[in-house]
Amino acid sequence: MLNIVVSGMIAADPHQGGATWAVLQYVLGLQALGHRVCLVEPVNPAAVRPVGAPVEPSINAAYFRQVVSDFGLSANAALLLTGTEEAVGLSYAAVREFARGADLVINISGMLVDRALLDPIPRRVYLDLDPAFNQLWHATQGIDMRFDGHTHFVTVGQAIGEPGCDVPTCGRSWIPTVQPIVLSHWPVSQRATNDALTTVANWRGYGSIEHNGVHYGQKCHALREFITLPTLTTDPFLLAVAIDPGETRDLTAFAANGWRLADPSEVASTPSRYQCFIQSSRAEFGIAKSGYVASRCGWFSDRSVCYLASGRPVIAQDTAFPRFLPTGDGLFAFRTHDDVLAALEALRSDYPRHARAARALAEDIFDSRRVLPRLLERIGAAA
Repeated sequence: MLNIVVSGMIAADPHQGGATWAVLQYVLGLQALGHRVCLVEPVNPAAVRPVGAPVEPSINAAYFRQVVSDFGLSANAALLLTGTEEAVGLSYAAVREFARGADLVINISGMLVDRALLDPIPRRVYLDLDPAFNQLWHATQGIDMRFDGHTHFVTVGQAIGEPGCDVPTCGRSWIPTVQPIVLSHWPVSQRATNDALTTVANWRGYGSIEHNGVHYGQKCHALREFITLPTLTTDPFLLAVAIDPGETRDLTAFAANGWRLADPSEVASTPSRYQCFIQSSRAEFGIAKSGYVASRCGWFSDRSVCYLASGRPVIAQDTAFPRFLPTGDGLFAFRTHDDVLAALEALRSDYPRHARAARALAEDIFDSRRVLPRLLERIGAAA
């Protein structure tokens, strides 16, 4: 049994059900393997809501408490106000004591920067869930992505450091991993109550990058290229997309081309709502950030893994992930409109087969009981 600190974002930007699940898969998956896991989330004072409020009665703390309570993590989780010893859940002293005896930390995007917590831990793993962007910001924009101080570097960009991917490695040796899923928490959903192809997305996340004449953009840049897609098929599309009401040109284009939109703050604001939205869907139409596509980094979404586990086929934009994952049964990659239409025809011809194949992919490739032991072995921390 190992003592493991997992640090990631749950409450710093609360009510993001999908982002919450991305962290929980590691916490719950490692627990299920028999390890002692402490979830530690640092939150910057500027992120506390309402602005200027103490952390204890904040919206952030309320969401954090609800999540860790729902998943039985209350005794092993702390929300820490950065730069202080203020904490929600476990006390700062208790977290520090756990860290002194920890075997490793999995530090998602390097969020945890408190040296008093990190330095005693012998294996400090930087987990990159935003491949291409993290490396490019560091290498070309001079932004401190908090790589320093880590002993191992893990990425969900399967092609980082491989031929055909021009993303700089920043002098690090990146260990590739697929996104794990705890299948006991994601059973097959027997009945789709919504016949649409769906996804959950942020229209814009943060700034794009221009490098060597290549534009590494956001989902808005990728989806605009497929804006006419619903006019080419009778299959309905429903996007739970966070888009500013001021984006009138894009909202008009969505309406004119037959897209249905849902508000993710309603349908995906908690882990349970997010799960219900996915499992009520017929399949996923998964758009990637255009930066993932342009970089050919091999990114594959943790959200898409949730669809597969639920027995929902996935039609996902090609980021070079077919180099590493099997496609054609339950999972389809697309670059063009015709690719999407061909995948839709395949689903219509034998949906039950593709639904079974989707779940089989989750079991064979993404099961946390397979993924996490392999990852621990790669970083030299196998129990």
